[in-house]
Amino acid sequence: MQRKFNLLLTLFSLIGGVIGFAIGEWLLAELGGKWPNLLIIGLYFGILALSVGLSCLIAEMILPRLNGTSWRQRYVDASWKLLVPATLVMLFVVSLALEFVYELNGGGVKQVKDIAMVIDSSGSMKQNDPKNDRYEAAKKLVDKMDGDKRVAVITFNDGANIIQPFVRLSDQAARTGVKSAIDSIPSTDGGTNIGLALTETMKHITDQSQGGQGTMVILLSDGVSNVDLNSTLAEYKNRHIAVNTVGLNLVDSSGSNLLQTIASQTGGSYSDVSNAGNLSFVFQQIYDTLGDRTLITERTGPAADSVYYAIVRIAALLIIGVALGIALGLMFDNRYLARSFGIGGAVSGLLAGLILELGLSGHEHADVLCRLTADVVLAAVITLFAWIVPIKEHYRSSRGRALAGQTRGVGSFAGGSNDTRSKGF
Repeated sequence: MQRKFNLLLTLFSLIGGVIGFAIGEWLLAELGGKWPNLLIIGLYFGILALSVGLSCLIAEMILPRLNGTSWRQRYVDASWKLLVPATLVMLFVVSLALEFVYELNGGGVKQVKDIAMVIDSSGSMKQNDPKNDRYEAAKKLVDKMDGDKRVAVITFNDGANIIQPFVRLSDQAARTGVKSAIDSIPSTDGGTNIGLALTETMKHITDQSQGGQGTMVILLSDGVSNVDLNSTLAEYKNRHIAVNTVGLNLVDSSGSNLLQTIASQTGGSYSDVSNAGNLSFVFQQIYDTLGDRTLITERTGPAADSVYYAIVRIAALLIIGVALGIALGLMFDNRYLARSFGIGGAVSGLLAGLILELGLSGHEHADVLCRLTADVVLAAVITLFAWIVPIKEHYRSSRGRALAGQTRGVGSFAGGSNDTRSKGF
């Protein structure tokens, strides 16, 4: 049992980590919101493992410090055959399962899947939003929502009307239907009855609710209304449904105070907008605070500061690190290397998990740098542990030792003859 170190392997592993990171970022940009998060995260870590494994294999072929020259001469073909199943397939399955666990609603948190847009259509909107920018902002938000979300549109003045019942945005036809419903909203007069709007919205949420998932409301108004907050908001607070309010061109401070109170009592946010042209940006900001979560992106919504999900993320990355280390050992078919890299993977996974948990902030460029750091740490630290945890060459490189092994009847995985190779762990 010897401590070994292959600097070339470490350098190539770093390069593999960067390549895997680059491909993973492309996947996030191109497939995010279109494919299920489970598949995206599975592919992210599967491709990262494949890139690291390929780089390590090439490094050992050039300079076989860990497995010895006998491996390069006789058994490198087998490592090529094991490369994809041991890295891409194995890490895809492991990370997909861990992402599934991370997305489960734990610690009393429900992931928001339903969004109700409640939009003021009173007569004063003809002056405050003459170009109907609020409806254009709503349509733009519909286009940007993820395919697993449901949306409903309710308008109100003296009364309240459900323009679009909850519908899942699973395809383009569904999005087009919602936007057509918004386009059909007539120009109306009348006052502003926010209390009735929230009451009718809650009735629709109750009628259309699906167990196990959360709901969020976006309420936009430009006026003042008399609302019995205790009775109107009681069900919202009981069901932990956040009402995010947007005040448009509010002159009377009582209007902004009302909207701020509604938001604060339900756990939502309040935005004061003086120009209707900025509504699209505000709607997008509100949507970005949803409780979506993946192992490699910032947590938002009710789970943002959850200790439970912080622990789950770090534990998941630790397991992914162990799986990556074992995958490299499987690729080289060396149980000693698998043990060494597995221990290293636990350390690198723990570090990567802490980097992601403490570093992700929701700022695009900062988060990209955070993921790069985590991926590089995950790839590089593993390779250092062959020097920390002793390993044994998988294959005999000396003919004399091989013959001695045959004499003793030794043909095991730990060190068989040049003509005898282990078939498993």
